[in-house]
Amino acid sequence: MKKCHVVYLVCTAAMIGTGLGAAPASAGHMTYVVRPGQSIQNAVDAAAPGDTVLVTPGTYRESVEVSTPGLTLRGMGRGTVIKPSMEKATDNTCAEDGNGICVVGTKGKNVKGITVANLTVTGFKRTGLFAVATDGLTVRKVTAVKNGVWGIAQERSVHGTFRDNTALDNGDAGIFLANTIQAEEGAADTQGTVVEHNRVEGNRIGVTVRRLRNLAVAENYIGGNCAGVFVVGDENKPKAGDLVVRDNYVVRNNKSCPKTDRLPALQGSGIVLTGTEKVLVANNTVEGNSGKSPLSGGIVLFKSMVGIAGEKNEINGNRLRDNAPADLVNTETGDTAKSNTFEGNTCGASKPAGLC
Repeated sequence: MKKCHVVYLVCTAAMIGTGLGAAPASAGHMTYVVRPGQSIQNAVDAAAPGDTVLVTPGTYRESVEVSTPGLTLRGMGRGTVIKPSMEKATDNTCAEDGNGICVVGTKGKNVKGITVANLTVTGFKRTGLFAVATDGLTVRKVTAVKNGVWGIAQERSVHGTFRDNTALDNGDAGIFLANTIQAEEGAADTQGTVVEHNRVEGNRIGVTVRRLRNLAVAENYIGGNCAGVFVVGDENKPKAGDLVVRDNYVVRNNKSCPKTDRLPALQGSGIVLTGTEKVLVANNTVEGNSGKSPLSGGIVLFKSMVGIAGEKNEINGNRLRDNAPADLVNTETGDTAKSNTFEGNTCGASKPAGLC
């Protein structure tokens, strides 16, 4: 058995007492407990693959980098709070980039099987939790509040699970998933990533899926943002799409946000598809999204920002009401646009008429 690092108060190979609310550790795996005043990063650095770092309630002013396969970083609920350090970062790239928790693989190899759960990340200049080059990352019951850009974000990753999280009042998207942030590339296959049962409120955009394929955005509550869900493609190949947006409750995303270099001013957008193919938007409840942006409306099909039309998208079985300028909005024209289908939706008005 490996020795416990001296800074931790508890370290076991079997289990931590039920008073700490932790499950038994697997045989041969260690659990490190971190208390206020101690360093989460030190515990993460000491841990081996399969170990758990359990962070007790309190406020921890640091950024944490995780790159150990199979590691679990777990708090004990929203009272476990990670905030920016009061000191200037010197050797922590995660802190230097303005992020709270960073889960990082390498350019040539994804890091596998990491879990981050049951804690709060708030007040970071860029992102509460940022992940890159991961395989099988699970983010569960994380609360990401008032971070400057994204609440929870991931790029260049596969098999992700984002479940039961809360993303509130972040500067851009509450949950942001992309192929790659820096380069112009075709859509990437996420190999079954799921975004489900999350609560996403008060952000610029609730959930953004950019240049990705093969994933599901399902059963989320998405309300009070400037826009609810954005599925974004462009001119690169393969095209973004071959994914599903289903069974979400998308309500009153009527916060007003100014235009950016990439997007016009936003207000009153429920679910927006731009430059996508073969996206299934099904069985969502979309209500009360109202605005005067070019992207306003309940479910909106719109050419991408570089003018690429969407094709073969299916808008089926959704329940829409009280969205303006209309419940269903299709701004696409031409032969390609005719391949998009609208079937079995319950709604009051559409642009053009006849889609309900």
